Amino acid sequence: MLQRFEYTSVAQGITARFPVLAYVGTQASYWTIANLLLVAVVYLVSKIMAAQFALPLMVSLGSLMVVAVVLGLFYGVSLGVSDYYLDRNFFRKLSLGKVILIKAIGSLALLFVLLFLLRFVLFDILIAPSLNVRSAMLSEESWKHTFHLLLIYYFFMTLIINFVNQVNKKFGPGVLAPLLLGKYRNPKEEERIFMFMDLKSSTSIAEQLGHLKYSAFIRDCFVDINEVLFPFSAQVYQYVGDEIVVTWATHEGIRDHRCIRFYFACKKQFHHRTEYYITNYGLLPEFKAGVHMGKVTAVEIGEIKKDIAYHGDTMNTSARIQSVCNEYNSNLLASEYLVKQLESTHKMKTESLGMILLKGKTEKIGIVNVLWIDHV
Repeated sequence: MLQRFEYTSVAQGITARFPVLAYVGTQASYWTIANLLLVAVVYLVSKIMAAQFALPLMVSLGSLMVVAVVLGLFYGVSLGVSDYYLDRNFFRKLSLGKVILIKAIGSLALLFVLLFLLRFVLFDILIAPSLNVRSAMLSEESWKHTFHLLLIYYFFMTLIINFVNQVNKKFGPGVLAPLLLGKYRNPKEEERIFMFMDLKSSTSIAEQLGHLKYSAFIRDCFVDINEVLFPFSAQVYQYVGDEIVVTWATHEGIRDHRCIRFYFACKKQFHHRTEYYITNYGLLPEFKAGVHMGKVTAVEIGEIKKDIAYHGDTMNTSARIQSVCNEYNSNLLASEYLVKQLESTHKMKTESLGMILLKGKTEKIGIVNVLWIDHV
């Protein structure tokens, strides 16, 4: 099958392999661009003032650009590293208001460090030698205005960059650029793999835990499933109650049996956290899943709340396959069509259940029970 370049898949692949580097690199890139934009504005304003009042241009564009890159990398890497590890290990349990407050205080503290770096290190090394005057000392008043300028500019750029980060978190890596370019403005046909995962015995678990604790249980389940997404190039399409819908671009899901191995990686993730689940909830989560591939239509929908929606029979078939897992005492069922696209391997054990007429369908479809045995 001919594989075309797909920006979204490439971005998600890089994020999966190098999560820290991808996140920190993105932040460093954003802030470097933001600083270069500030330098361009300041330089052009300086040229306007110099031309208007017949003054010499005091500083070179090159030295300002070097300073902008250094400060952008320093600020972006520092924020990126701290945000990445705090989001995963500390912010997860805090309210959004507290997270915003802590990040604001941290950004302000980092801005003081950045100004110190600019004033006592970079100015003397990079800017002062390029000034066309013998004495390249700035007054306290000048540094105060410089601080106010950076404070206002960084405040608004932080809002913009945080907005971009939130969009990336909502849609996943590599989706923002296609959205901005209008890729999904009009319906677009794609071939994708969908997996519907539903919590087994959800009704009895909800009765056992009560609705508040049950909601926390579902939250923790989805957090653990999210830990497994990137290594298998999977994207969350939507959460519906105690069900999660995961999708892949076809060539990404088929490669290395990712669309099959993902389910068993989720089971392994739950087992790694057995002590946590037993201590807090008295049980270990178990999901059933149905997976199928085929053509769907992708389109951007909504005005007040925008989203990317997939439509088509592939979605319905995937959900129907998952719905018969209990009937056949199976944890993972796949369509025969999907299984035929996968390379044969001794680790994947399949059992054909024959042609089955799924609810709401007019034609029977081949269903296969699938197991993945890592130790073989």
